[in-house]
Amino acid sequence: MNTLSDGKTPARRTSRFARRKWINRVALTLSFIAMIFGVFWLMWILWETILLGFAGLSFSLFTQSTPPPNDAGGLANALFGSFMMVTLATFIGAPIGVLSGIYLAEYHPRGWLAVTVRFVNDLLLSAPSIVIGLFVYAVIVIRFRQFSGWAGAVALSLIVIPVVIRTTENMLALIPSSLREAAYALGAPKWKVIIHVTLNAARAGVITGILLAVARISGETAPLLFTALNNQFWTSDLSGPTANLPVTIFQFAMSPYENWQQLAWAGVFLITLAVLGLNILARLLSRRK
Repeated sequence: MNTLSDGKTPARRTSRFARRKWINRVALTLSFIAMIFGVFWLMWILWETILLGFAGLSFSLFTQSTPPPNDAGGLANALFGSFMMVTLATFIGAPIGVLSGIYLAEYHPRGWLAVTVRFVNDLLLSAPSIVIGLFVYAVIVIRFRQFSGWAGAVALSLIVIPVVIRTTENMLALIPSSLREAAYALGAPKWKVIIHVTLNAARAGVITGILLAVARISGETAPLLFTALNNQFWTSDLSGPTANLPVTIFQFAMSPYENWQQLAWAGVFLITLAVLGLNILARLLSRRK
């Protein structure tokens, strides 16, 4: 009987190879079916969103505030409120996330503090957004006895921070150590190496992480239900209940009034379009590098 160097006969190796090919085909088939299943529902959701949401687009949608039942109006106050809170949350969470990611990647990456921060960051990444909303409600809303846009911005920033931390740390870890060593050899201090070498080289990836975090918080409803609540009127004062698009969509979609339901679909279309645009921009920035 012919025996190969690994101790197996040709017939046995052929049988094992055929079994592996069969298992590979089964796995590929199941993966393809799962992909088709997911894409089918995704395309159905997008089609319904475009079909029902595009019909609700009008000039008044961007110029008038949310109306009473069975009356004409728009979503101007909700769009402005969401823009203020998302912008404020980004300005709060992005610097904290970038600086924390720099510490985890450049300063004592295996120290006890870094290990603890990564563990807490993983918990925040997997925590439901409603839990974050309840936490901010207990810490800020109850203490000040007032729903506010500031509380909503804080809740959204707590969602931004872990995403930016993870992305920043991963992008900085991809930078070759030879770049850092070359900068150190020229006599550059550590803070200059981080700012002008590593962070500059990972700039596109860090910006991509921030954009993905913004895309995630743009449609969050649960944290805002417990913090910012909602407002029917135009206001730039974040110290009280603040109008926002996700909560407005939630309330209008659950109502029996046709004009509110049409505005809810238009709001869904706008959020979908914004999130899609941010994701495409993030992909383009990452691909350029």
